[in-house]
Amino acid sequence: MQTRLFLGLLGLFLVSCVPESEQTTPAVGEWHHAGGSHFSDKYSPLDQINSSNFSELEISWRWQSIDVNLPRSIAYATGDYRAVPLLVNGVMYTNTNHGQVVALDPGTGELLWSFDPESYALGRPVFSPAQTRGIEYWTDGDIERIFIATLGKQLVSIDIHTGQTDPNFGDNGYVDLRDNFGKLEFEIENITHGAPPIAVGSSVVVGSKIFDYTLFNRSPPGHVRAYDAYTGQFKWRFNTIPQAGEDFTETWENNSWQEAGNTNVWTFMSADDDEGIVYLPTSTPTNDYWGGKRLGENLFAESLVALDADSGERLWHFQTVHHGLWDYDVASAPNLVDIEVDGQAIKAVAQVSKTGFTYVFDRLTGEPVWPIEEKPVPPSNVPGERAHPTQPFPTKPPPFEKQGMTEEDLIDFTPEIHAAAQEIASKLVLGPIFTPPIVQGTDGKDATVFLPGAGGGANFPGANIDPETGILYVPSHTRPYAMSLIEPDDPESDWPYVINVQRNIGPMGLPLTKPPYRRITAIDLNTGEHVWQVPFGKGPANHPLLEHLNLPDLGSVFTDVSAEGGILITKGLVISHLPQKDEVSEDANGSVLVAYDKLTGEKVGELMVDRRLHGPVMSYLHQGKQYIAVAGGRFDTSEMMVFALPEV
Repeated sequence: MQTRLFLGLLGLFLVSCVPESEQTTPAVGEWHHAGGSHFSDKYSPLDQINSSNFSELEISWRWQSIDVNLPRSIAYATGDYRAVPLLVNGVMYTNTNHGQVVALDPGTGELLWSFDPESYALGRPVFSPAQTRGIEYWTDGDIERIFIATLGKQLVSIDIHTGQTDPNFGDNGYVDLRDNFGKLEFEIENITHGAPPIAVGSSVVVGSKIFDYTLFNRSPPGHVRAYDAYTGQFKWRFNTIPQAGEDFTETWENNSWQEAGNTNVWTFMSADDDEGIVYLPTSTPTNDYWGGKRLGENLFAESLVALDADSGERLWHFQTVHHGLWDYDVASAPNLVDIEVDGQAIKAVAQVSKTGFTYVFDRLTGEPVWPIEEKPVPPSNVPGERAHPTQPFPTKPPPFEKQGMTEEDLIDFTPEIHAAAQEIASKLVLGPIFTPPIVQGTDGKDATVFLPGAGGGANFPGANIDPETGILYVPSHTRPYAMSLIEPDDPESDWPYVINVQRNIGPMGLPLTKPPYRRITAIDLNTGEHVWQVPFGKGPANHPLLEHLNLPDLGSVFTDVSAEGGILITKGLVISHLPQKDEVSEDANGSVLVAYDKLTGEKVGELMVDRRLHGPVMSYLHQGKQYIAVAGGRFDTSEMMVFALPEV
């Protein structure tokens, strides 16, 4: 293990005196968890950077990922750099894509220490690119640790002051995440880790990233595990696919729970530290789009599950999609907030989704804040398949994304464009949300349009909460997908059908649907109503067939942003980033850092950045000065970029 220490700097570190129950809200100007706090609010009350000066921001410093120093013989491609930095007691902590952890001076980017778990030596994940997206900070008021779940299936405990592993945790600081999995141990190669664990009380809760889109039924189940924060001892496992003797095995017909995989928690988790509750957003089971071998509702797939963090006991759950056939996994952290509805104070949790729905519950009881109705949805005509006859539809808030598709939704800026869109649509099955995929060629149709598509709606970045107002801010994508089932190329496949995906459907290089194509929606959770909604990004307004129309912003259509970025909420701003390829020109390689007025949605400033930004945006205060930090680049260009106002 490689650890570089600058012992002379250790005096800069202050031992936290914050008890566990107060971890929910970091000190003003700090950022203790991937979501800002365990509430996943991604909110900073800072206001030095505001609508009047945002466009004056400059790059204060940039730190190149130390992954570039790894020998080419052992490192492997990890794709875009999307890490979320933390700011704890005046020190920045972050990770590289390969899972190295560093401490940085937040004013200069100077490296204070680095730690390398050498996870790359344990084998390359079977799917790539793979990124390590974040780390978790934990304290009991005395001990302070950084936890990381690596691509090499390790849970590591690191002393926040020294950068060395905790010798009392596991095997000299390491826990082997190949153990305590419950079943299908021989298929463990298909599992890795990307998002950080979450530490609640004395439990470190670990999700997983599991390979899907498979030809073979070899994916393990996504059971969630917890380990003791002091010792690394295994504490509990929550079976996301119920096992023998447990409730809800009947939702997996023909005992399919015995062989089903995935249903994992691959995204960020949230927690109420005071109540000792951790909230798990779960994914789709194997096979994502054909469920003939897993008929039934399939609990706890595509659900929000609340667990007692100490015992792993399930407190309540809600399934957002029954028997999923659309890859509508719950892809983002739930947002916790205290609201007042009709004069009643409610400790709430809001879960945004790929479907465009926002599900809002009492976070202690699981009772919906507003009724959620089971409504009939279209049946499947695929051999061996049986779509669930109903799906849950929240009565409030209204959807933040376009749902389902009819001919009325086809792009129609000009008669020529509209006719071309009609020609494409004539070969597709259009219908309401939850219209199932078809076997390619059924009734002369090529595919079913999913709207939002699996890469649309609210994806990995999730939503933000202003804890002072109870307003939820949701970045989302429309992104229709044309999806069809085809016979697998390999005759030995375990599945009669696998998915064929067309992600960029539309005429003449344009989207198939009317705009907006990407948007930000502000939702008041005290009333369940939208406050404002604006297109996010210029989009194809300057397309050769559209440039003469002098169109307003249409929303970005760039296709590789659904699982990156997100927004930051400050005292007065909504801040995010857009790819220059969709804002400036196809040849541009940088990003645009952009800000909107939080109350109105009006764009108030932007800044051109010479590097593609990919990570979530965070803000912190250091020596009285506000900074904004975001990760960007990929491979050899991966770096943390930090912005601030110029010195006066």
